[in-house]
Amino acid sequence: MKTFLKAKWEEIVMVNYEIDPTILKPYLPFGLELDMHEGKCFVSLVGFKFNQSKIFGVKIPFYGSFDEVNLRFYVKRIDGAELKRGVVFISEIVPYKIVSILANSLYKEHYSFAEMSSSIRVENGIKNINYNWKVNTEHHAIIASFDNELKDIEPNSLEEFIYEHYFGFTNVSDTETWEYKVNHPRWLTNEIKEYKINCDFEKMYGSDFAFLNHQKPYSVYNAQGSEVSIDWKINKLNLR
Repeated sequence: MKTFLKAKWEEIVMVNYEIDPTILKPYLPFGLELDMHEGKCFVSLVGFKFNQSKIFGVKIPFYGSFDEVNLRFYVKRIDGAELKRGVVFISEIVPYKIVSILANSLYKEHYSFAEMSSSIRVENGIKNINYNWKVNTEHHAIIASFDNELKDIEPNSLEEFIYEHYFGFTNVSDTETWEYKVNHPRWLTNEIKEYKINCDFEKMYGSDFAFLNHQKPYSVYNAQGSEVSIDWKINKLNLR
């Protein structure tokens, strides 16, 4: 399998909200069903560092490292004897227009660009992570602190459910879905200490997600991350 992209995904903060599955049904691509954990449906607001990117092994000058913030939900499909568990993105934000154009054109994703900044510092065994972005005149932020000691993800936990999805699915049309594979090892994580989420979900993602402005996150996680690769092959699911 030829590798399209290699990069390091680092300091992945996942802010997870329980959601009524009926809200997500209009966003569900053809051929997929929602993936649940213990009967609960989730969306995640995600901030992370996208570093040292290479396309077909070639470093990307000037635009190879950046922050990303996305909103995603969890899906699955049966492919023969294989259960494929993956994610669908409502929106993905990066600070560079050229990156959004490339991702949208090659993988039919839902990228846009905005002013972004981040900071990560460790003090007295506590890791403090801030992801900030500005859309129009609105400022948004994920601010969280974690114990800097790494731990394994517990089997069958919500944390495992949130992180262990290795496919991306894109809604191309009512009758076509694109599927691609993301490869990385099982990550190590850090325990949450405290957090503050400053995000206007309605302005960012539309009226369907306005209720998140008043809903407390179900959980907040941080993964150290690793090198990841994305396969070049795109599997097209359609009615034809």
